[in-house]
Amino acid sequence: MGPTYMIDARHESKTKFLNAAMHVIRVKGYTATRIEDVCAAAGLTKGSFFHHFKSKENLALAAAEHWEEVTSGLFRSAPYRQLADPLDRVLAYVDFRKEILRGELADFTCLVGTMVQEVYDTNPDIREACNRSISSHAATIEADIEEAIRKYGVEGEWTAQSLALYTQATLQGAFILAKAKSGSEIAVDCIDHLHRYIEMLFSQSDPRSVRNDRGTATARR
Repeated sequence: MGPTYMIDARHESKTKFLNAAMHVIRVKGYTATRIEDVCAAAGLTKGSFFHHFKSKENLALAAAEHWEEVTSGLFRSAPYRQLADPLDRVLAYVDFRKEILRGELADFTCLVGTMVQEVYDTNPDIREACNRSISSHAATIEADIEEAIRKYGVEGEWTAQSLALYTQATLQGAFILAKAKSGSEIAVDCIDHLHRYIEMLFSQSDPRSVRNDRGTATARR
């Protein structure tokens, strides 16, 4: 058993803990999650846990970073990234968020959104880790919105950054309602409203905009 094998095995076990934490915390919440719960979900021992993490807080900070890495990869490879028009990308991003509302609540709700709701006033390190993750993701949408604003000459008392953060506020709120109502249907409705709102913001300046029978702005494809 050489040193390379040991490094690979240690990396694999740490990833198992991080993946387990992402699931368990979304099910139980950060406060109720115990180290033993994460070990059981990972299929690893408590001794192995402390080889990688000093505490549950240390695990949460690493899990927030892992969450950002995993989700960033998902969105970078999503089909909407290939669309040429920036407004199409923004609207298709919203549609993609609806498409991935699959499985149990813990499968599609947000790890960092879950944690920050619990600890925003009691654990500044975790709060800031969650803020970095949410803000970093919003920045990727902001770039597309900014490009769409320039392309279509949109003017208003709002910015690309504020709209990008609003998309995240809507999504996080949708997740809370889904938890309250124990189902994804309300989240789907919220995301549909977000799509319509963004279309409305751009409709007056978007030459592709048409009106359907209900008078709702709809972008041509």
